[in-house]
Amino acid sequence: MTIRSIAALSLLLMTATGAVAQQASDTVAPERATGLAAAKIVTAKEHMVAAAHPLAAEAGERVLAGGGSAIDAMVAVQTVLGLVEPQSSGLGGGAFLVYYDAGAKRIVTLDGRETAPMEATPKLFLDDEGQPLEFFDAVVGGRSVGTPGTVMLLQEAHNRWGRKPWKDLFAPAQKLARDGFAVSPRLAGLIAAEGGRLKTFEATASYFFDADGAPLKAGAVLKNPAYADTLSAIAGGGAAAFYSGPIAEAIVDTVRMSGKNSGVLSLPDLATYRVKERPPVCILYRALDVCGMGPPSSGALAVGQMLGMLENFDLKALGKDNPQSWRLIGDAQRLAFADRGRYLADTDFVPAPIKGLVDKAYLGERAKLLDGDKALGEDAVTAGTPEWDHAFNFGRDSAIELPSTSHFVIVDKDGNVVSMTTTIENGFGSRLMTGGFLLNNELTDFSFETHDEGRPVANRVEPGKRPRSSMSPTIVLKDGKPLLAIGSPGGSQIIGYVAQALIAYVDWGMDVGGIVAMPHLINRFGPYDVEAGTDAEKLAEPLKALGYEVKAGEMNSGLHAIELTAEGLKGAADPRREGVAIGK
Repeated sequence: MTIRSIAALSLLLMTATGAVAQQASDTVAPERATGLAAAKIVTAKEHMVAAAHPLAAEAGERVLAGGGSAIDAMVAVQTVLGLVEPQSSGLGGGAFLVYYDAGAKRIVTLDGRETAPMEATPKLFLDDEGQPLEFFDAVVGGRSVGTPGTVMLLQEAHNRWGRKPWKDLFAPAQKLARDGFAVSPRLAGLIAAEGGRLKTFEATASYFFDADGAPLKAGAVLKNPAYADTLSAIAGGGAAAFYSGPIAEAIVDTVRMSGKNSGVLSLPDLATYRVKERPPVCILYRALDVCGMGPPSSGALAVGQMLGMLENFDLKALGKDNPQSWRLIGDAQRLAFADRGRYLADTDFVPAPIKGLVDKAYLGERAKLLDGDKALGEDAVTAGTPEWDHAFNFGRDSAIELPSTSHFVIVDKDGNVVSMTTTIENGFGSRLMTGGFLLNNELTDFSFETHDEGRPVANRVEPGKRPRSSMSPTIVLKDGKPLLAIGSPGGSQIIGYVAQALIAYVDWGMDVGGIVAMPHLINRFGPYDVEAGTDAEKLAEPLKALGYEVKAGEMNSGLHAIELTAEGLKGAADPRREGVAIGK
């Protein structure tokens, strides 16, 4: 199938589902009556890509079909996503990579998270009276922009595991940028929903709105020669062409000259940025190793804590339609989030009890709080006391993570596996654009408050620090071999989306099509969020009877999964978005 035919098919399918913009934070949901049908399962023998846009998935699949590695395909997928799904990720953002190296038979995790500028202070998001700014007052403009990490991550991974020439991997995105691509219904809906914020800055407004100031409509052909030029520079000069020279200068000028909410990013911040290899965080769940990204991501630890608590209960016997299953899942998530808010941040700056948080004995004690048959009272949901290497006492943090981001998974013919979550944070990031790409607002993932009752907040802003994230790229291993690669966008709800999918896969025997389309029920902070318009609402009254406050609303995950079986590969894309799985 050609790029043009896949784009046309995507537009046709999305139009038929009646995709409508709901809010600016990258949330668009198809209309549905009684719930989501299981996603289509795609099978393949050799290789597969599952990504959030058909054009990105096809670009990656073509690289694989031409003999490229999973990492080669990753470069192609990310650069196309940054063009066709610019509100979610791109060159101006950051990413976490969880990679299974088939040759070395090991999991490697690379941290391409953004960093706070060296001129940033803990008071970055406080007003003149020392009070936290309103979220969007902090987001829109240069104040929220951290040093981008995605380009450096792509190069670091390619240097280690790439096969194809670096410059060739940018060709699909370059061609699409110069020739133009059809604006999808999802992107069109998000542009329309953004309205004023997206018109704050001229470069951004002129790209996403027509000459009359109207938002671009689905099907409009959008060209981005500036993005093509940026990609050409990186293809020819490597990451150095992005982190120094004209591109870097334009980034800094855009951030520092963005009006009353200008930022403090500098050329030295870009020149000194580095990707970091971090130890993977793995937890054993029902004889499977569930592995993901450690701090500054809270994803693998929070998912691991949930699973570690829930392993003490027979979820299989209870079943997916039993309110007691969701009581256990919901309160396990609440307890994990209590620990997350107290302890987790960039471990280059603050210590974290990583081993203690996933210690089997500690999680067994936490699981005892789940005994009974009613929801935990608010007073019972507090941070625990995991074993520390040394004493430290943090306050609770006040960071806000709104849903955006993108996730993709790739498996190549040699069994190498990519699970990568990539983001510019909120939908359309800082709303600042330069070089054909949007700049992130990742710094708003820090806690706006620096202290809690006199105790320092672990996730407070500090120069050079990486903000805590909920991104949860995950690879599940069975007997040391990859079994499932999965992840999702969705802000702090990512943790619940991924954990629910893993429980459905392991405990309830659901296939990859079922786990990515399953209606969502998530409880992070007390109120139980259930996905509106789906069968999840059937559990609303039973959950209320257990003592929960229940809120129905849109829960726009973007789960992508590939299962590795003895018979071959099985992939699926979340039907809530435009993604597809493609393989051979």
